[in-house]
Amino acid sequence: MKITLSTKSKIGNVDFENLEFGKVFTDHIFVSKYSNGQWSEGEIMPYGDFLISPSARVFHYGQAIFEGMKCYKSENNSLILFRPDENFKRFNKSSARMAIPEIDKEIFFNGLTHLLKLDSEWVKKGDGNALYIRPFVFASEPSINASEANEYIFMIICCASKSYYGDQKIKVKIEEKYSRAAKGGVGYAKAAGNYAAQFYPTLLAKNEGYQQIIWTDSNNHKSIEEAGTMNLFFRIKDKLITSPTSDSILDGITRKSIIELAQSFNIDVEERPITIDELISSFENGELKEIFGTGTAVVVLPIESFGYQNKDYNIPEIENPFSIKLKKKLNDIQYDRSLDFDDWKLKIT
Repeated sequence: MKITLSTKSKIGNVDFENLEFGKVFTDHIFVSKYSNGQWSEGEIMPYGDFLISPSARVFHYGQAIFEGMKCYKSENNSLILFRPDENFKRFNKSSARMAIPEIDKEIFFNGLTHLLKLDSEWVKKGDGNALYIRPFVFASEPSINASEANEYIFMIICCASKSYYGDQKIKVKIEEKYSRAAKGGVGYAKAAGNYAAQFYPTLLAKNEGYQQIIWTDSNNHKSIEEAGTMNLFFRIKDKLITSPTSDSILDGITRKSIIELAQSFNIDVEERPITIDELISSFENGELKEIFGTGTAVVVLPIESFGYQNKDYNIPEIENPFSIKLKKKLNDIQYDRSLDFDDWKLKIT
């Protein structure tokens, strides 16, 4: 693999205590190109702008997908990737749905591990600190013919990060009009256009004082699916309920991990549809104990209230919430403080 080093690192200019998520990028990127039916070995080069044709199909037909991963640093300075095989499998699953050639596992992990070793100083120790990793692929072939491309570019970029929302709880609004995805669509894929389609209804919700939207089914907006950047868990009595994955719900890796962790604590977990009516009924009769979201960026994020039909439902605080217990256990695994679920970790150094 060809490696071209940056002549000067940017790390000395970074305030790691005051990071805005997704704005501060490391010194290097990994790039592989697809043409003539195969992916190149790839190369590492300094992070920077690059040239692309204005007729590249990605601009016209949105043929692009991505992943979100994190690298953690343990107390003994090991770099830890959390369940990267799951990200790789989902990356190729998303690619297949968007008619993008699947990337070879060797190219993906060879590029990723070399990149992390090179920029390892960007990974800081301590809870909340991590290097957010963004593998993505897009159609680069210059053509405005409305069909799948024959040329693609795969890249991995990384950014220094803390928790997406910090330590705050958030307010969410249950969406009644707009839809994120529909059965038979691309909702289960991390397709770029899925996220762009969320921006407008989320902006409307933010103007009303909410941070995120709870998406509902596209047929009649009665069943809860997921939130904008996370899967959802509802604690009703002492049972955790989460909507099952489907064509319209992302198969979250943090979601999957939280289910397994909850079961290891003998917490009853149900993967089943939950309706808005059931949610409100459980709130009104005092059975709704907590709601929290899960995702790579947010990790485990408590929700303090939800809005529906011009009414806010504020969830009372409780002692020993499941969200705190599960997040602590998850962090202990991610930062290599626990030997439980050791096969979830890939140690780079």
